[in-house]
Amino acid sequence: MIDWNRVEQLREEIGVDDFLEVAGMFLEEADQTIDLLSARPAPGQIGSLLHFLKGSALNLGLADLARLCQDGERLVTTGDPARIDIVHLSAVYAASRAAFIDRFPRESAA
Repeated sequence: MIDWNRVEQLREEIGVDDFLEVAGMFLEEADQTIDLLSARPAPGQIGSLLHFLKGSALNLGLADLARLCQDGERLVTTGDPARIDIVHLSAVYAASRAAFIDRFPRESAA
């Protein structure tokens, strides 16, 4: 679900203080993005939202979420965005978010 090695690498690269900020911003922006996706925006918006979420998820080590976003981007590109399972994507994000907060409660409280 989460590439903890990537998370630790990011913490080491940018330092704990910046990691705190990055993690908090990611979770806040991801919450908003998931809410927007759940509202089923136009296909062009779906692709942009998934792309944003994928990049952020990759940076923070949320591998499963990033993979689902990439799969969703492909469906948008092939003209089949209705096949994107937003409910599943939201559930994977929620599980990833909870695991992340469990591991770094002080650092990621958003």
